[in-house]
Amino acid sequence: MSRIIGDRKFYKKVLTVAVPIMIQNGISNFVSLLDNIMIGSIGTESMSGVSIVNQLMFVLYLALFGALAGPGIYAAQFYGKGDHEGVRYSFRYKMLISMFLVAVGIAALYIFNHSLMSLYLHESADSLQSPELVLKYGKEYLFIMLIGLVPFGIEEVYASTLRECGETRVPMAAGLAAVFVNLGLNYVLIFGKLGAPRLGVAGAAYATVISRFVQAAIVILWTHLHTNRMKFAQGLYAFPHVFGKLRKKTDDSDAVMIARPIIPGKLAGQITAKGMPLMFNEIMWSCGMAVLNQCYSRRGLDAVAGLNISSTITNLFNVVFIAMGSAVAIMVGQLLGAGKLEEAKDTDTKLIAFSVISSAVLGAVLFLLAPLFPLLYNTTENVRGLAAGFIKIGAVCMPIFAFMHATYFTLRTGGKTFITFLFDSVFLWCISVPFALVLCTFTELPVISLYLCVQMVDLLKCLIGFILVKKGIWVQNLVREA
Repeated sequence: MSRIIGDRKFYKKVLTVAVPIMIQNGISNFVSLLDNIMIGSIGTESMSGVSIVNQLMFVLYLALFGALAGPGIYAAQFYGKGDHEGVRYSFRYKMLISMFLVAVGIAALYIFNHSLMSLYLHESADSLQSPELVLKYGKEYLFIMLIGLVPFGIEEVYASTLRECGETRVPMAAGLAAVFVNLGLNYVLIFGKLGAPRLGVAGAAYATVISRFVQAAIVILWTHLHTNRMKFAQGLYAFPHVFGKLRKKTDDSDAVMIARPIIPGKLAGQITAKGMPLMFNEIMWSCGMAVLNQCYSRRGLDAVAGLNISSTITNLFNVVFIAMGSAVAIMVGQLLGAGKLEEAKDTDTKLIAFSVISSAVLGAVLFLLAPLFPLLYNTTENVRGLAAGFIKIGAVCMPIFAFMHATYFTLRTGGKTFITFLFDSVFLWCISVPFALVLCTFTELPVISLYLCVQMVDLLKCLIGFILVKKGIWVQNLVREA
């Protein structure tokens, strides 16, 4: 038991790292729940339209997450090593890749919005929803949400770097401020309160965009006002002579000062080699999840609405194992960077155990409460029944998801990014997606049974993850000579 259970000091450190992330994600997901309920009160079509847009934007969010993960591995290990210049280089790499992906994402969603949303519009005999209205609400929501991608991309760069440097409270505070701004503006703009116009779905989008600007402003200002603590921010944008050398004459002789680059070429190559598999992994994984949801949508628009309710509720309970994944990246990454390899292995084992046990407890609570949550929504009984079924399946699978999430972060933190690519997205596309397509196309399974069968495939992924982590192939210091 001592191998999987830590002492009081260990859990105090874990909670110091994980609790701020849990609070931020928990409140954010709770506000998403209230947001979802408010949008749903307009009608089921509006909820379905917003759900489809969020599914498409989810691909971009995870692409950003994956793109920042590679330099994030180096940032955590550089910080553990005490190399603030290395953290600074990692940050700059993040900013460049983030802005590139945001530009590509905005262009793709703006140009192909109609074709992408239409993939999810399947009618069924028992559905009362209008596909035309779903599409109308979806476009209205999407075009406003695109504005918020720029502050979102910048904030993610700052917040992720702060976390990798052990500062989790500031991103939490910024996230809390943003969700309360979002909640207040949702109430005002969706329903036309306090003299504001009643904007409906557009109001929800405006509220989200404004809250993202607030969140980005808080994180950016705090970082640059506390450069004594966040030393990587010192001279962060001071690179006036990037290309080549600056010659400075003196009385005695010519002194040559070689300008420091934005990112040293060697380090940029190393980060790219480790980071590209992670970015492609997240893009492929999110696209794979979009395909799975498109499979479920073939059983009708009510399945889309039911999954939307289910994901909103289960995300509220998933905050623990999501935060534990971040704890693995931060705590284990810093130990690896400091050269404490055995301590890193021991810490990782205890973190995985804590994640699975806590998720099992939360899953049991969620299973018991599953029939109650859909009653909060102004929708049909069929949608409520489907949502309750999806929530129960999510509750049963929560320990499975927790184990997969922790093992994924373990492999990633040790720099085994190509293996995480195989473990995550290749598994999804080669096993889960074909399995779902076969069941969806060649059987008449109800959507609840279809969903359960696809989730159970992840048991095989757990076995693979267990073997990879047990072998210790991830235990390596990436920044010893970087």
